[in-house]
Amino acid sequence: MRIGDAAAAAGTTPRALRFYEQRGLLPPPVRSASGQREYESQTVVRVRVIRALLALGLTVDDIASRSHRLDLLAEDPPRSCASDEGSGPDTFTPVVERRLAALDAEIARLTRLRAALARHTGMPPGPDLPRLEKNLA
Repeated sequence: MRIGDAAAAAGTTPRALRFYEQRGLLPPPVRSASGQREYESQTVVRVRVIRALLALGLTVDDIASRSHRLDLLAEDPPRSCASDEGSGPDTFTPVVERRLAALDAEIARLTRLRAALARHTGMPPGPDLPRLEKNLA
């Protein structure tokens, strides 16, 4: 299928498919005699996996570092991306652990920022949306 059809089937854009290819998330597609990209249905499934991982907060670089394991997640049912060792350097485990640590650090930073702002405005330190909305009106 051509790039527009593959992108539509995967719920994305042709530009995203070219980007994923450029960043190593997709292998280079076969080209037609006229030079147009031709995608297989397996590529559409792989793009859906990529988009799901991005939606979970992984970065393109995170996914690219383990792109050789994406087809395991594209199987039906998905296979584990863990190796026989469980959490070896070739699995997604270290990538996920790094992203979780980054998310935890960002949550902590935002919590401190919210508490500081609340102190300066006389708001309670925890969520109190009705009072906040009343004061902003």
